[in-house]
Amino acid sequence: MENKVAIEVLNDLIKINNDRIAGYEKAAENVDKSDVMLKTLFYQVAEESHEYKKELADRVVALGGEPAESSTAPGKIYRAWMDLKATFSGDDAKAMLEACEYGEDAAQKAYKQALDRSEEYPASVRHLIEDQKNMLKMSHDLIRSRRDEYKEVHH
Repeated sequence: MENKVAIEVLNDLIKINNDRIAGYEKAAENVDKSDVMLKTLFYQVAEESHEYKKELADRVVALGGEPAESSTAPGKIYRAWMDLKATFSGDDAKAMLEACEYGEDAAQKAYKQALDRSEEYPASVRHLIEDQKNMLKMSHDLIRSRRDEYKEVHH
């Protein structure tokens, strides 16, 4: 029974990472071409989620489950906040970073909810989720500091 919960939780996190990949790739495509640093940051964060997704999927398979392929159904967190064309122009880096930070907050919340259920699954799964949550927090803080830099420069 404990594997069933672990697989469900891990698959939820895979979906969050799928959303995150889609959101950051879209952000990278829409950011002004001259802003190489921001474009690179967005691609790096997307790549980070590809790695997390693989780790999560490997664990799902190890537990006898089928890794999720889709993104989150109830709202598609990252796609919702990254629907760039509707929300802001491609060169509005500050607004894009604010949207990214909102998405990072959502990811932190999802990982926290996953950890809140940690008594229901193996310790090895909890450790993987904790490690990824901590790494995601570093990305969150990086995104926030970039956003703050844009506030200062463009004010």
